[in-house]
Amino acid sequence: MIRATYEGKEIANSDKTIFLEGNHYFPEAAVEKSFLKESDHHTTCPWKGLAYYYHIQGDKLSENAAWYYPEPKEAAKEITGYIAFDTRYVNVEEVK
Repeated sequence: MIRATYEGKEIANSDKTIFLEGNHYFPEAAVEKSFLKESDHHTTCPWKGLAYYYHIQGDKLSENAAWYYPEPKEAAKEITGYIAFDTRYVNVEEVK
């Protein structure tokens, strides 16, 4: 089981994450969306495609601290519907 916490509160928990390029991607249904606020920030990965971002709001705001690929390129289709977190702001750990 992989858990993500922000400011000590659990914001995601799943045993079905996809580990890719050093990040755990959580199924969207496993993420507590009340912490996420849409961002207008985007980046492009050569093999995954266009990434969209969320700010994470708790007691403080962490800008662009989560991302997802709504329409990833063919090589990254497996992460469709998954969200990853920036570990500078979110603690992502295995829970036994």
